[in-house]
Amino acid sequence: MQATPHRHDVLILGSGAAGLSLALRLHDDLSVAVISKRELREGSTLYAQGGISAVLDATDSIESHVQDTLKAGAGLCDRRVVRHIVERGPDNIRWLLDQGVEFTRDEASASTGGYHLTREGGHTHRRVIHAADATGRAVATTLEAQVRGKPNTTLFEQHIAVDLITSKHRPGKTNHRCLGAYILDLGTGQVEVHLARFVVLATGGANKVYLYTSNPDVSTGDGIAMAWRAGCRVANMEFMQFHPTCLYHPEARSFLITEALRGEGARLLLPDGERFMPRFDPRAELAPRDIVARAIDHEMKRLGTACVYLDISHRPADFVIEHFPTIHQRCLELGIDITTDPIPVVPAAHYTCGGVMVDERARTDLPGLYASGETAYTGLHGANRMASNSLLECLVYSELAAEDIARLMNDIPEPPEVQPWDESRVTEPDEEVVVTHNWDELRRFMWDYVGIVRTNKRLRRAKRRADLLQQEVIEYYSRFRVSNDLIELRNLLEVADLIIQSALRRRESRGLHYTLDFPDKDATQRTPTILIPDSYRPRHGD
Repeated sequence: MQATPHRHDVLILGSGAAGLSLALRLHDDLSVAVISKRELREGSTLYAQGGISAVLDATDSIESHVQDTLKAGAGLCDRRVVRHIVERGPDNIRWLLDQGVEFTRDEASASTGGYHLTREGGHTHRRVIHAADATGRAVATTLEAQVRGKPNTTLFEQHIAVDLITSKHRPGKTNHRCLGAYILDLGTGQVEVHLARFVVLATGGANKVYLYTSNPDVSTGDGIAMAWRAGCRVANMEFMQFHPTCLYHPEARSFLITEALRGEGARLLLPDGERFMPRFDPRAELAPRDIVARAIDHEMKRLGTACVYLDISHRPADFVIEHFPTIHQRCLELGIDITTDPIPVVPAAHYTCGGVMVDERARTDLPGLYASGETAYTGLHGANRMASNSLLECLVYSELAAEDIARLMNDIPEPPEVQPWDESRVTEPDEEVVVTHNWDELRRFMWDYVGIVRTNKRLRRAKRRADLLQQEVIEYYSRFRVSNDLIELRNLLEVADLIIQSALRRRESRGLHYTLDFPDKDATQRTPTILIPDSYRPRHGD
């Protein structure tokens, strides 16, 4: 017997900074649901160390922030979008302060309003506001506390979206629109129907498609894959950012070493102690992440070494401990004192610069469906995300989505009844090792063939493997009951194919996409890589 569908005004898939800030900005009269795959705060926001970029210093300027972003984006940023987001930055920081986020203060700095600002790669000014080296945790826990206090918001933790519900799930003809989502309750194992007048994808990035990543396990590209299957275009999926410095240690799992260390003077060293970044870029350690990651990758391959080292031991110990307490403590647990010893580091997949295409109101191609945060492609990042612009983008586009939903709410009726989830012809899985094996194979060949340095031969090899695995998973998906691992593997394979397709189409090296077949930048290719699904329908009006 099918359960009664859940009904909401707004259904938010994802509970990071994008999802929670949107929930807090929606009017109290609206019925809001937030879907979280794990505990509410468990997502990439929680682990973000560096901070949020915004023009908060009287000696800084909007124009400078815009120009730095455009330069980091290697000619593929949307200038209009960059300026719009940067201009909204200071107000969004003030909004976070109003919510109770406690950023690190520096009372001696009058020009910054008493807050400590750091500088990260690509920035020409100190404009990154932070909460020591655990900014994401400060933001996530504060927003979580506020959301839990909102009576109009229902939280569904330990739930994962299976697919979006669109008008095709309703018998008869109707206007093309997103009507909700099928959601798997991980506690009961039942797939439930959640209907809503508006649905927002805030599910984060897709970096678990790679073997080595700084991201938590939930970053499996769910929103991107669901939107693609529902007929939405995606853009710039070849630009997967690899963070240059993740801790290299057998007992450390995906532990990021924030770029702010380099902003405060940390130097990258070879095993023999030689500093190497000045050989690759005049900005040395403060070059954009793609340049630093490729330099590290080059040196590791040249020397056959397992890692390089990041050294901040030349700064006063008290300064290091005060500004980087989380990193200091974690490294101490592993026998590394960063006040005296260099930190072993390697690059790892970190951020998805492409995603679901959205307009200036955060609307996707499918009416009723919005996207915000790492799931979305807004045009801000171009070919390479500048440090600490990501949380800023989350906040601004969730604000834009909230404004548009408020504008349209009275004009959109409740969604009609839809077809329930059909489990009549599926059985319990008999070979779950298929999912485990395919998951492992996918992440390994993506790391080997579609990583920091690419070739067309490697990409075509990856495409053949991805196609084969997709067929296996489609067959498995059609026969057996869905599970968390199966849903995530299906989505990761979808996203892997989008990354590979996009990389094959870009016949140049630009930003995060570097190919030995086309090592130079092509001035004629200054447009985003847009992929269009077979089910795409151009949007008309609201």
